[in-house]
Amino acid sequence: MKAWLLYADRDFDWHRDEQWNETTLTRDLELASIFAAMGAGDEFLEGVAKKVVTVSLDELDAILYRQATLRDCLSHEAIVRRLYAIAVEAQETERRSFYWGLTASASSVLHSARDLVQAYLVPLAKLRQLADDEAPSFESAGFRRFFAMVRKELPDDYFAAVKHCLKALRFNRGVLIRAQPGRGVKGTHYVLCKPHEPEPNLIRRLLARRPPSHTFRIAERDENGARALSELEARGVNHVANALAQSADHIKSFFAMLRSELGLYLGFMNLRNRLAKRGLPVCFPVPFPLEQRKHRCSALYDISLALRTEQAPVGNDVDANGKDAIVVTGANQGGKSTFLRSIGIAQVLLQAGGMVGASAFEANVATGIFTHYKREEDATMQGGKFDEELSRMSEVVDHIRHHALFLSNESFASTNEREGSEIGREIIDALLEARVKICLVTHLFTLAKGLSAECAFPAVFLRAERREDGERTFRLIQGEPLQTSFGQDLYCAIFEQDAVESDDAGHMQEPLPCVKA
Repeated sequence: MKAWLLYADRDFDWHRDEQWNETTLTRDLELASIFAAMGAGDEFLEGVAKKVVTVSLDELDAILYRQATLRDCLSHEAIVRRLYAIAVEAQETERRSFYWGLTASASSVLHSARDLVQAYLVPLAKLRQLADDEAPSFESAGFRRFFAMVRKELPDDYFAAVKHCLKALRFNRGVLIRAQPGRGVKGTHYVLCKPHEPEPNLIRRLLARRPPSHTFRIAERDENGARALSELEARGVNHVANALAQSADHIKSFFAMLRSELGLYLGFMNLRNRLAKRGLPVCFPVPFPLEQRKHRCSALYDISLALRTEQAPVGNDVDANGKDAIVVTGANQGGKSTFLRSIGIAQVLLQAGGMVGASAFEANVATGIFTHYKREEDATMQGGKFDEELSRMSEVVDHIRHHALFLSNESFASTNEREGSEIGREIIDALLEARVKICLVTHLFTLAKGLSAECAFPAVFLRAERREDGERTFRLIQGEPLQTSFGQDLYCAIFEQDAVESDDAGHMQEPLPCVKA
């Protein structure tokens, strides 16, 4: 049995190796807070989120398959949580059982596997009952296939047959084994035989003529004889024990897979419920094929920021459909990096089949999501910051493919304006020629102005809004790059605050003059 709720035709690889940029992506986009919200205090759900969300789907049908499944989950949240509870119950049943697996003696394996399968019948019956009661109300292809599989694989006669076999495997009337004499008069070809069904008529059973047989009895203290008899029994039940143990393992793996796959959707529901509780908009994104250049959003906000702060973040409306690049410039602390992070998070969630933080969002699917953010000083670095930036960029170039999404946040700001702009322009032109979609935040005016003046690829230029009094609205508006980032606003705000604090302490100094631009 296969759940197949994450993919239409295969299982998710839960034992996958970590992707080369997974840690960097999680750090730059601050996905850890999103994973924690998806877990809602449950370490298992948080672990599922970490394992699945960063594995991007690049097939349109696969994304739509997950979105349809998630829609069903949102429409039937109580039922899905019951289904998840059944999977958890089954796993708890296995933990409580004294199960030897396939490594102990045949008799031990047989008895423990028999008890485990017996215990599994309870959650299996609950699963079948839930499928009978609730299947008609689900509409997604994933759940309809799942419930159809449950009803097909777990019919009524299945439970009756399993109970009958488990009862027979208790060997209340002894073990019937057939063997042939082999070389050296040693037994070979041991086969466990089905015991004779007793005559239902008691009188006939008492008067029936017994078949001829030879009986050998072992003395009470004959340890060697008892050991030899146990070995004979083990040879007879070995194949049956292994088959029953494999059946138990199959049921065990099914419930483990079901719990993990449902865990992703429970995580998405937890995230959506937490955002909706604060009145923040969430929506299903509309994915487009790789080759198209689609990127349009309404009230797009940074989910990670929303989860970390009590104040609702500012949303942005952007229409970059048909554009290969989004270039963001403007005032310091104007919300540029937050906007870039919101784009990255939305793309990650889109390609995980989840919902995004916006009232509307559409984008083309990317073959990969890559980030190149500035780093703070690190005492462990062997070279300078510029060396470190180039090294990380080289690694990105080694892995990036056509139709990927590249997010750059103040790359090459560790060198001077002229060199940083020249290097940045060469890299951006090369990536655009390779059909990579770029979202760039930069303070390098020469770079931004050069892209605005002459760029062979269509681009949209956004600027962090700043009012005449220096106030930041944290909204982005369309506008050409400016030669200043209005760092003087921050200078004035900091030094004026220091002056006020000094005045309160009775040691006020003459403040430096600040001129509002």
